[in-house]
Amino acid sequence: MDSRTRFLLPIALIVATLAVSTSSIFIRFAQADGVPSLVIAALRLTFATLLIAPVALTRHLDEIKRFTRTEILLGVFSGIFLAVHFATWITSLEYTSVASSVVFVGTGPLWVALLSPMFLNEKITRTAIFGLALAVVGGAIIGLSDACTWVGGLSCPAMEDILQGRAMWGNFLALMGAWAVTGYLIIGRILRAGTSLVPYIFLVYGMAAIVLILIMFVAGNSPFGYETKTYGWIFLLAAIPQLIGHTTYNWTLKYLTATLVAVTVLGEPIGSATLAFFILNETPSVMTIAGGFLILVGIFFSSRNS
Repeated sequence: MDSRTRFLLPIALIVATLAVSTSSIFIRFAQADGVPSLVIAALRLTFATLLIAPVALTRHLDEIKRFTRTEILLGVFSGIFLAVHFATWITSLEYTSVASSVVFVGTGPLWVALLSPMFLNEKITRTAIFGLALAVVGGAIIGLSDACTWVGGLSCPAMEDILQGRAMWGNFLALMGAWAVTGYLIIGRILRAGTSLVPYIFLVYGMAAIVLILIMFVAGNSPFGYETKTYGWIFLLAAIPQLIGHTTYNWTLKYLTATLVAVTVLGEPIGSATLAFFILNETPSVMTIAGGFLILVGIFFSSRNS
């Protein structure tokens, strides 16, 4: 790794996290216009694929044609994992609370850390494990901050309320979202070692778009008939969180461990809370601030060796 890349990596991670943090804002605006979540996810990846297609098919067509069967297969699976992540996590919100969903989907870095030594031969140091644990706990605190109240003392929902009935199914879907993003990051780490960024994301985003479109139609949703303004919010969702955020994360996968990138993704709630404060006038709770602090400290410890 040259000095220029070493200098750019931390900046890239910050830019990616800030870009991805806008996702919840744009999704909220689109949902306010009555767009089903699966339609938002499908159009997000479709618009992102269409935006990157001219560059991919003109400047990188030769490399795309040289993809081996193994690279194509891995790219297809990566796209499927990305689609499943969006579909399961978004659907989980129909069955369980936002707090519980965030907690379960936020376990993604744990699964990446557990599987990286097996699939990527990446050793996890004790310092990185400590940082990972802090970041995951911080994410859980932020997730529970919406469900807990402070009236003469901290009051949170009972565990049996989280693990029963419809909530149990929603929590399982959120956990599936965590498993899916684990596969997406691990395959990305493998493919990015020998594949250029644009051909890789064109293949992965395109596959994810196809899968999400199929899921959308199976669910009985339609992508047509919404206001121009609504499509504008989804276009921004594709351009900023997806093309800038996810693509920058995919660029860093060539140089950083999948675990570190996964831990950095946990910084998204911090950026979202900050943006919500300025754009939606939502003041973050004490628990959100405390959880954000733990995430930042966790990212610091996880990244020390990198």
